[in-house]
Amino acid sequence: MAVQPSEDRRPALSAADPELAALVRAEERLQADTLRLIPSENYVSAAVLEASGTVLQNKYSEGYPGRRYYEGQQVIDQVETLAAERAEALFRMDHANVQPYSGSPANLAVYLAFLRPGDTVLGMSLPMGGHLTHGWGVSATGTWFRGVRYGVRRDTGRVDLDEVRDLARAERPKVIFCGGTAVPRVIDFAGFAEIARETGAVLVADVAHIAGLIAGGAHPSPAPYADVVSTTTHKTLRGPRGAMLLTTAEHARAIDRAVFPGLQGGPHNQTTAAIAVALKEAAAPEFAGYAHQVVANARALGEELAARGFDLVSGGTDNHLLLIDLTGKDVPGKTAAKALDRAGIVVNHNAVPYDTRKPFDPSGIRIGTPALTSRGVPAAAMGTVARWIDRVVEAARTGDEDTVSEVRAEVKVMMDACPAPGLPLV
Repeated sequence: MAVQPSEDRRPALSAADPELAALVRAEERLQADTLRLIPSENYVSAAVLEASGTVLQNKYSEGYPGRRYYEGQQVIDQVETLAAERAEALFRMDHANVQPYSGSPANLAVYLAFLRPGDTVLGMSLPMGGHLTHGWGVSATGTWFRGVRYGVRRDTGRVDLDEVRDLARAERPKVIFCGGTAVPRVIDFAGFAEIARETGAVLVADVAHIAGLIAGGAHPSPAPYADVVSTTTHKTLRGPRGAMLLTTAEHARAIDRAVFPGLQGGPHNQTTAAIAVALKEAAAPEFAGYAHQVVANARALGEELAARGFDLVSGGTDNHLLLIDLTGKDVPGKTAAKALDRAGIVVNHNAVPYDTRKPFDPSGIRIGTPALTSRGVPAAAMGTVARWIDRVVEAARTGDEDTVSEVRAEVKVMMDACPAPGLPLV
């Protein structure tokens, strides 16, 4: 639930740095008043927020529980063990490392554990929906390693496992990544695992976007198939900004050594504590209802948008995410995203498969339903959300700022009626 207001919830910060305190209050207001449709954003609970700001911030804890390089770790060891055990139970994996600072360092640890510079990695192409750290050229992973990329079919917008198999047989990668940042369909973990076994590759499932859906039973789990599962702890999982690596027992030691001492020093213990809280929340029965509602909302929103002539990549969604090609609307993605932002609807411009426009000014937008679902916005309201998007995209094409302002006022009314968890009642 929302946090009750007070005269000043951060008196020490206000006294020490009123300028920064004012910016925090401004961000609280922005998050409260806007319809956040960026798929990677969400609201954490008040409990997760509190855990993130504890005296655990004061501790330095290089190493792992029972094997630290600093004394005074009696409590910290218990905190990290609790988080790891909860992750292992929730995702049904043998081992969990909860120390990675974020998703990209977690994926870098995979490279350090299993590859040497110049080795081949097979991942989804960034413009097709993959992630920078899956071997894309501008990333360190594409600079130090040989990235080979698969995409999606032009006619379906879906991954073609025959293409993946052919590439794997020809290129013999040591690691295969499945998953990405703009993948609106169920990931066939079993199909990827079969290819990895045939070609002798380590299969890494990057489930950063869908971890909460997996935890809530709204998306199939990679646990029976993947050697390593990499995930952030925010997004659909509704935890703090951190990451985890889950592995089979066979690969636990290699991953642990890659994280520390391979890439990182001391873990961020306050984040580890908040991860533990989020994992406990994700194991509760009501979390499953949230996860399934995220998918129901995304599907309903997709159907409403399609009915208004929006071109959905792959024709729709199986998860929390919709990728929309605005070419047919005669509006560039960036122009639409900025207009929607002015209307209080926060999305991101995004490349679509086989996009002919430049990456920083692409043809599409990417939207998702985790944050609005956390606010309790129901599937029945997705028609209203779709109408707002339709009105603003058309207004962006014609330069109609009056419509943008009208939608902004309507959005605030809905947001006031659906307060965000963890935020003060500003």
